[in-house]
Amino acid sequence: MNPQAIMDGLITGSMIGLGAIGVTLTYSILRFANFAHGEFISWGAYFALAISGALGSLSGAFLAPIGPFSFGWSLPLATVLAVALTGGLALLVDALLFGRLRAQRGAVIIMVMASFGAALTLRSLLEFIFTSKPAYFSKALQIAMPLGGGLRATPDQLLSLGIAVLLVVAVHLLLTRTAIGRSMRAVSENQQLAGVVGIDVRKVIRTVWVLGAGLACVAGVMAGLLVQIRPYMGFDLLLPLFAAAILGGIGSVPGAMLAGLIVGLTEAFAVQLIGAEWRAAIAFVILVAVLLLRPQGLFGRPE
Repeated sequence: MNPQAIMDGLITGSMIGLGAIGVTLTYSILRFANFAHGEFISWGAYFALAISGALGSLSGAFLAPIGPFSFGWSLPLATVLAVALTGGLALLVDALLFGRLRAQRGAVIIMVMASFGAALTLRSLLEFIFTSKPAYFSKALQIAMPLGGGLRATPDQLLSLGIAVLLVVAVHLLLTRTAIGRSMRAVSENQQLAGVVGIDVRKVIRTVWVLGAGLACVAGVMAGLLVQIRPYMGFDLLLPLFAAAILGGIGSVPGAMLAGLIVGLTEAFAVQLIGAEWRAAIAFVILVAVLLLRPQGLFGRPE
């Protein structure tokens, strides 16, 4: 077994974990599986690409690499703005589609089918604007550094792992140590009762959309930086996202991240053992196994 598979799995798993946090929070609050969540990953990456390019055209200083990394200051600045724009996009989709269905007390299956339609619309619009040609934040080549034990990683990969860990800790603290976090947990337990005791349910829902979409944007930027940017990048990650969200336990942020790492490592080992053509099936196998053996996931509670 190639030990490098461990590093590859951790890197992939960190991206899956960040995206899965949005899936698990959305489901725990709104009680439906949002299949449009993967498109926020793609839109976030393209938002960052467009803003980074615009900043680079204003001044070449923005493009000069920062230390050992392959990108300049244009990408961090663009990512901050892209997070805000992706959060705004999520709020817009909710206002135009999901919010109207909630007001009409639409059935869960209607919400799920609507999310399918939203995903197709967002993906097609993205492909129309940017075309299907792959794009890159940087084409600079990086040399992987030895980390010991046969593991190697580039500075960009190590930075991505560090950012993923920091974001998970930050979100966990937000949910456990702040007033809005306590409100989110209350709404996830019982939305009607939370409204009766004075919690602003609409504010909680808006917060969940912005938070989930922002994390998806960061995951998209990470994927674009380490691999490439494509309109279908979010769609390709959708099944692993749901597998990680269910494996970690609905509503559990640390569980989603840990499960994302498990899914990523499992995919990496499967590539080594049985070939890359089976990689896409691994998340499906994990999803089915969890639903059959432990539906509440690793950190979830049985209904």
